[in-house]
Amino acid sequence: MKKLTIIIGLMCLMGLMGKANGQAVARLSADTILLGDQTTLSIQRAHTYPSTDQLSQNGIVALSQQFDTAKHTQLTTLTSFEPGVHFVKLSPDDSLQLTVLDVDVDTTTAEIRDIAPIEKVPYTFWEIFRWVLLGLAIVALALGGWWLWKKWKSGKVSDWFANTPVDTRTPEERALDNLEELRQRQLWQAGKVKEYHTELTDAVRTFIEEATGIHATEMTSDETVEEIENLKLKIETSLLKEIFTTADLVKFAKSEPLPHEHDRSMSEAVQFVKELWQQVKPAETPAEGKEGEDA
Repeated sequence: MKKLTIIIGLMCLMGLMGKANGQAVARLSADTILLGDQTTLSIQRAHTYPSTDQLSQNGIVALSQQFDTAKHTQLTTLTSFEPGVHFVKLSPDDSLQLTVLDVDVDTTTAEIRDIAPIEKVPYTFWEIFRWVLLGLAIVALALGGWWLWKKWKSGKVSDWFANTPVDTRTPEERALDNLEELRQRQLWQAGKVKEYHTELTDAVRTFIEEATGIHATEMTSDETVEEIENLKLKIETSLLKEIFTTADLVKFAKSEPLPHEHDRSMSEAVQFVKELWQQVKPAETPAEGKEGEDA
C-alpha cells in the first residue's frame, strides 16, 4: 500500500511538472458545428503558433486571430462552408478533428440565415493610444491654423517681417560695396591670393547678372566676355578680360601676381562696374528727375 501511494504521488508530481514546464495545450470550443457557424481554437503555451494562412486548409477557414498575452494563449476564430469531417492542422504530427454538419433548409417553411458575422477583435491599448495622439495632433493643427488666421486678419503677422531690412541699393552700389569690403579685408596681403581673386571675380559676375540678366555666375570667363560684347554697348571689354585672365592664372595655373597687379585688378573691377552701369542702368522717370531738381 505504501508503494502504491508513492507511485501515485510521483505520477501527480510529474503531471504538475509537465504543467509547470508550459506544455502546449490546444482545444476547440466546439468540435461539432453547423455549416457556416464558428468555433474558437485556443492554443496555450506553444513554442510556435500557426497563422491564419496555415490554419485555412482542409476545408477550414480562419476568420480572425488574437493573442492573450496574460494567458499566453492564441485564439483563432474558425468556420467551414464544407460539410463533413475536417482536421485542423496544428503541426505535421498534430491536428484536431472538427465535424461540420450540413443544414437542411426548406425554403418554403424555414427562414434562411445569414452567415454568422465575424467576431470583433478588441482594440489593444497601443492602438487606442495612437488614435488618441492622432486626434490631439489634428486638434492642435486646427487651433494653430485658427490662431494664425486671427493674427493675419488683425495684421499682426506682417509685423513679424517688418524688421527685415530691404536692400534698396542698385546693382552698382552693391557691387562697389562688396569690392570695397574685399579691399579692406586685405586677403592677398595675408597670402590668400586665390581667395582674393575668386571673390573679386564673383562680385563682378554677380553684378553683371543683376545689371544685364546674363547668367555670368554660370559661365566661363570667355563666355561672359562674349555675352557682354553681344550687347553692343559703348564699353571696352578689355578691363573685364584683364580681370578674368589674372584670376584664371591664379586659380588654374597657380600664378603669383605682383603686388601692383592685385591692386590693378581691383581698380579695373571698380572702373568696369561704373562704366557698365552707365550703359545699362534704367532711365529716370520724369517724376524722379523733377525730384532731383527740387533737391
